[in-house]
Amino acid sequence: MSAQGRLTERRAAPSEVLVVLPTFNEKENLARVVAGVRHLGHDVLVVDDASPDGTGEIADGLAATDDGVRVLHRERKLGIGSAYEDAFRIGLAEGSALFVEMDADGSHRPQDLDSIVDAARGCGGLAIGSRYMRGGQILGWPAHRLLLSRGANVYCRTLLGLRVRDCTSGFRCYTRDLLSSITLEEVVSQGYSFQIEMVYRTVRLGFPVVEVPIHFEDRIAGASKVSQGEIRRALLMVLRLSMSR
Repeated sequence: MSAQGRLTERRAAPSEVLVVLPTFNEKENLARVVAGVRHLGHDVLVVDDASPDGTGEIADGLAATDDGVRVLHRERKLGIGSAYEDAFRIGLAEGSALFVEMDADGSHRPQDLDSIVDAARGCGGLAIGSRYMRGGQILGWPAHRLLLSRGANVYCRTLLGLRVRDCTSGFRCYTRDLLSSITLEEVVSQGYSFQIEMVYRTVRLGFPVVEVPIHFEDRIAGASKVSQGEIRRALLMVLRLSMSR
């Protein structure tokens, strides 16, 4: 069990793929996203940061009726980075082979999931669902948000020497070998910059990174959790990483 919270009981053997869904106030979206992942046969671990809107209770209801769904309840809002780290530790301890990061807001389509998983399995490292390669697409974003995202990726590639088109994508799959090689205790980023740091550490360790085109669809319900302060912290984190090269 994570030191950060309460994990619901496992009632079935783990599947090869563990899909991690961090949540904070996603009651309108969670059931639909979980259903899409479970239709593909993959396990789901919801990591809920004490959502005041009842998301945690909805997750418990899903877990009660489906042995492939579990919930990690954390006592407060601790950030998406630590949510993934806690979930990865659980999956590594239980024997999962492939670990997926996926948003619970519906912006990541389940129909893109298996191509990302297959790419990670095939390359042995990290597969990223890319919005910015041929075949990728973003639907529903205003121009200023698109410009900010594209600019952030140019910034990351330039300062960190990365060849990855979509360093900030939150739809991705890691192999067990890769996560076992990354010292999670040394990952310092939370929130938006966690994705960037994990790509950077993957490349520094010599693991391959491949990109798979996805269609990203802006959330229908709820509000984005990415604040201006979060973006500023991410840009500063990239600068710090670049100085450590």
